[in-house]
Amino acid sequence: MSKLSQQEEKELISFIKDWLKSHGVNQKDLANELSIKSSRTSEIILKIKEFYKKGGMFNIAKNLIKIEQKWLKNFKNDYREIKQTPPYNQLDLDSLVKQMNQDTSE
Repeated sequence: MSKLSQQEEKELISFIKDWLKSHGVNQKDLANELSIKSSRTSEIILKIKEFYKKGGMFNIAKNLIKIEQKWLKNFKNDYREIKQTPPYNQLDLDSLVKQMNQDTSE
């Protein structure tokens, strides 16, 4: 596969930065997913160039989609783990009103 042009490289960098921002993650998170030690843009681009050499833009997209799916799955699981207090049902409200009435009448 041929090399990425400078214009394509600039567009990819811009896209990746916007993509990371839209998911609320940073370059370090991406570097972890790419299994690279540095989160510097230059190191991320080297990895992206490897993807390009192995299959062009399709391969870059395929790898970024895998990462995005993993993040979305993790976000969904994290959301489920957040303990949300259940809303009061009518019986709870009735008992609270009753307790308040007793407290104020004493």
